[in-house]
Amino acid sequence: MKIVHTFILTLFVSASLFAQKLDREKITALKIAHITEQLDLTKTEAQKFWPIYNANEDAENKLRERSSSRRKSKNPEELSENEAKLLLLDMENIEKEKMELHSKLLDDLFEILPAKKIIKLYQAERSFRQKMFDEYKKRHSKN
Repeated sequence: MKIVHTFILTLFVSASLFAQKLDREKITALKIAHITEQLDLTKTEAQKFWPIYNANEDAENKLRERSSSRRKSKNPEELSENEAKLLLLDMENIEKEKMELHSKLLDDLFEILPAKKIIKLYQAERSFRQKMFDEYKKRHSKN
């Protein structure tokens, strides 16, 4: 009987994780479509832009995960003063790495896109986040 319960639990967890992955993939596809539409990239620009942009997104996600795991793994009440200082310094270093990534992305984009399209990229990212937030609010206000 335990085996059946374990199997069913595993099945539900797997289905949940699979659904989350599909949701992330769907959101990524929507983001790509939104940015592509907003920037009106030429074929040549798109071929150069997407590898750079995707590499930056991957690096930012890794930093975000690292930052999140650092903060969540530590209960401030249980830290010594020295441990708290080390955690803050680590968080500051992560923020510096984020800024370096942003600066590198900008440098790389200057080589392939006009400045106006880079500004449009920032606007497209902002408007996409707003759309996602609005959609989230709409779906959760019904419940």
